[in-house]
Amino acid sequence: MDKNPTARVATALLVLLVPLSILLFGLVAPAAAGDPQVVTETDKTLLIKVRQAGLWEMPAGQEAQQQAASQVTKDVGAKIAAQHQALDEETRQLAQQLGVVLPNQPSAEQQGWLNELSGKFGPEFDAAFANLLRAAHGKVFSQIAQVRAGTRNNAIREFASHANDVVKGHMTMLESTGKVNFDALPEPNLNPPAAAADVAHTAGHSSGIGGINTGLVIAVALVMVAMTLGLIRVVRTR
Repeated sequence: MDKNPTARVATALLVLLVPLSILLFGLVAPAAAGDPQVVTETDKTLLIKVRQAGLWEMPAGQEAQQQAASQVTKDVGAKIAAQHQALDEETRQLAQQLGVVLPNQPSAEQQGWLNELSGKFGPEFDAAFANLLRAAHGKVFSQIAQVRAGTRNNAIREFASHANDVVKGHMTMLESTGKVNFDALPEPNLNPPAAAADVAHTAGHSSGIGGINTGLVIAVALVMVAMTLGLIRVVRTR
């Protein structure tokens, strides 16, 4: 048995440095590579919002076939319903892949819009349909764009790009009815108070830059530095 205490200390430090090095690499490497598997709460919210948009716009588009006066509104409703059905299938597939639980009903506000449309017919339906859907599309359009710009997940980024194209197309179709009251839409605001907080949350995930737990990384690194310096001193004294 080795009776040299210096050798035993050096061996112990080496044994501890190996797992710490592996731990540090495991903390830093995924974020450095832009870990495509990370799914943030913002990513999950996007899938939920797109799913709920389809849950009320599909039946709204179907109602347009029976209750609209204008053939243009009927055609727009049919296209929106069909495209949302395809987008909904894509949403459900991605949610299953990423382990995100989706709702099976529209929100209370969206259900209220459906109830409002169900009681209207003819030109009154045409105007309500165009304005309700155009306002809703404008809101979700900006939300999708934010996720597309900042998500770290490759699959979510690709999905957001496609969803944005679909929503933008729907806004154009709704505007083609000639029934949209643009003065009733929210005015653009490129610097809302909550924007900075949303960006910070998306970029940092509240735990550090790029999803890294910065405090833990620093602590492990400092321990490794201290142990390395100790090992150097031990070797020099031998």
